Amino acid sequence: MSWCQLCVICAGSPAGCCDSACKKCLGFASLKEDNELEDIDSLLERIEDPRLAPQTFLSSFHLLRNLNPENELKRYFGARAVLGDQRPRQRQRQYVRSMWLTAPKNTWPRYSKTGITMQLLDTRRGVQHFTFEHHREYQQVQFKFLDAVESMDPNNIVLLLQMNPYHVDSLLQLSDVCRMQEDQEMARDLIERALYSLECAFHPVFSLTSGTCRLDYRHPENRAFFLALFKHLMFLEKRGCPRTALEFCKLILSLDPENDPLCVLLLIDFLSLRAREYTFLTRLFQEWESHRNLSQLPNFAFSVPLAYFFLSQQEERPELERSQARERAARLIQLALIMFPSVLMPLLDHCSVQPDARVASHPFFGLNAQISQSPALNQLTSLYVGRTHALWKDPAVMAWLEPHVHEVLRMVEAQDALVQEAEHKRKIRYQSAPRNIYRHIILSEMKEATAALPLEVTSQPVMGFDPLPPLDSIVSYTRPERYHLHPSNESTLSLFFRSLLPNFNLQGDGRHDGDDEAGAAQDLNQGVNRLMAAMRDMLANIQFQEPPRDDNPEGDGDWD
Repeated sequence: MSWCQLCVICAGSPAGCCDSACKKCLGFASLKEDNELEDIDSLLERIEDPRLAPQTFLSSFHLLRNLNPENELKRYFGARAVLGDQRPRQRQRQYVRSMWLTAPKNTWPRYSKTGITMQLLDTRRGVQHFTFEHHREYQQVQFKFLDAVESMDPNNIVLLLQMNPYHVDSLLQLSDVCRMQEDQEMARDLIERALYSLECAFHPVFSLTSGTCRLDYRHPENRAFFLALFKHLMFLEKRGCPRTALEFCKLILSLDPENDPLCVLLLIDFLSLRAREYTFLTRLFQEWESHRNLSQLPNFAFSVPLAYFFLSQQEERPELERSQARERAARLIQLALIMFPSVLMPLLDHCSVQPDARVASHPFFGLNAQISQSPALNQLTSLYVGRTHALWKDPAVMAWLEPHVHEVLRMVEAQDALVQEAEHKRKIRYQSAPRNIYRHIILSEMKEATAALPLEVTSQPVMGFDPLPPLDSIVSYTRPERYHLHPSNESTLSLFFRSLLPNFNLQGDGRHDGDDEAGAAQDLNQGVNRLMAAMRDMLANIQFQEPPRDDNPEGDGDWD
């Protein structure tokens, strides 16, 4: 039985689905064919229609105007502060294409076809399904890249990029190395180059705004696009462009809203609050709650009432709207505190706020709330607190939160039915997290959440170009198998190198059986953990040469 992909409420439940709304969790209302977008006017009309299907709500024509971070920076600081003394952009060189996702730079190598294309697989009920494809020459480069990864030497990836400057997986992996060396500018530039390479391969009818174009993450060729978009939006958020990052987050969700392979629903609320897009967040919650159980995710349970609170503080709104927002904020924050009591104390601790004696000593919000919750729920709450605690530091927010905390304690002491129902739900739900949540936590690098990852995740190597690949991957081509003679006393280091191979299977190795096989697997896991820790230290100290740039005989470039 398929369980709820996003609210984690049915994971591991022996009784199966525990919520009637879950029957809709795996599917979105599809657009009818007669409602397909025909022009911009009809698109804008449907954006304002409250009866829209969810995937259309994510997409709007203004998304294209908000994918350029320079536009957001200009709104914050002015064009002169952003561009400085730069002259207006001159006509681009002939071989540089104008793109939506990123602006190509004159410092990049000359682009030529890489061997990546996009194909339209089929169209079902108005939804178009695409996939990237690797031609034979690109497959050969991909095999060389896997050899470079096995060598554990970033310089080999640099050499590969000198010969193939737009190989996407190499760009993603080298970006992680640069980021570990705290070269954020180079890391960001490599991700932008990967996005440029992928956008050059778009199918002519692939649209960023229709909300009806899908990519299946189970295809390895498609994963690079998801990962490049996610890493790019993380750089944008750190750069101070939350609105642009929010639009990229919407784009990722629109590519596979049913499965959400990178679980961006755990991030979209934070970006909405950072961008002050409170209306978007509340509307998303209202339209998706009935079929996606968003209130069962701690981030939505707490962020939505916070958004309503901020709306109630906007003096330009009519008093009636502000009053309604206050009422909704009060009701939802109390429900959030009842459902997820383990969030409060870590949140206050991150905000350097000391609760009063009644709250600090009450067992409902005490240490038992953290200890008694399941590991899966602990990962979700830790991720939320680590990511969004800065949004709660506002004294006005804390003053609003305090009376609702005391009201919840009153309900607990009165043994309110809501409190008992929430406790029952926590016991039967959140038994285990799906793979996409683990993947999101790894990509987010939030130390509060990564510390709570289970051994089954932390004991396996995680590569930046394909973290935690789906177990049901749809493989279109395989790397040629290379035969090696392994001594009976093969070292942990050798086993680790072989574990990076796509076809590695320790249990399939005929040299162990029974208890010996189990012991070998345990030794390998322990060895991998030690090696990964040592590699992190090693990569942090590696110095490598930047790939040479092509000469630019056509003149200087005046734009980035």
